[in-house]
Amino acid sequence: MEFDESRARLSVRGVELFNDHDVANSLTYGLGLPGDLGFPYPRINPVQPVRASVSFEIEWSGLLGAAEIRNTTQGFEGSFLKTGATIKWSSEEAGFRFQSEEPNPSRKLFAVLGRERNGVFFT
Repeated sequence: MEFDESRARLSVRGVELFNDHDVANSLTYGLGLPGDLGFPYPRINPVQPVRASVSFEIEWSGLLGAAEIRNTTQGFEGSFLKTGATIKWSSEEAGFRFQSEEPNPSRKLFAVLGRERNGVFFT
């Protein structure tokens, strides 16, 4: 991160995880749910989670705005930079791979970088 230059980069490669197929399956560790727990359908044949991996690269750059905030009521202050943002993401498991399209800075995505002080560090 180069805060004074309004840019940062996060690169993560090959993080191992499980593909649980859907939220209901994830919340029940692949055991399924009865239909009355608020999910739209019962899981009669739950899908067993499979090993997978994800990679992503996020870049923040190009100053679009800035703000200095001091909130004594909630006990924090900080400097915040609105910047452009791009992300490239991929996931794979045995027999399947998904990849996002190439990052396109003209899509007008933005994010905020910040330096914050709170708690015992707030004076």
